Amino acid sequence: MNVVRYRHAPRQVARQQQINQLFEHFFDKGAANAPVDAQWVPSVDVREEANRFVILADLPGVAAEAIEIQMDKGVLSIKGERANPPVGEGEKYSRNERRQGRFHREFALPDSADADGIVASGSNGVLEISIPKKAQSTPRRIQVVAPSVQ
Repeated sequence: MNVVRYRHAPRQVARQQQINQLFEHFFDKGAANAPVDAQWVPSVDVREEANRFVILADLPGVAAEAIEIQMDKGVLSIKGERANPPVGEGEKYSRNERRQGRFHREFALPDSADADGIVASGSNGVLEISIPKKAQSTPRRIQVVAPSVQ
């Protein structure tokens, strides 16, 4: 008996990838929380450091001018749009997997976040939003002074 390695046909692999993408989109918590007008949901990482919170958003192909960041009532909002690439006359896509259009993400920030100190920068298709923490009051001991007897 010969052992033959089974290989998926390319069409079957593509179909399986489409099904996987559908399930990922359906069960993606970011997509569930995205406003209705969003056409895609960028992936993000949210990290807490000793003195700040950091949000990293994957936004390749999105121009800095197309990104709007707002802070309102403890909610940080990231909106923008990735434009459709131009298609020349007589050209057509044989595959179009990258998402284009509007996106919108919102993040409820803790009370310790300092909304006035938020800064954003971008490099290599990654948006970094730095949210400093408010200075916390340090506990101090208060001595009770007894009234002096005369």
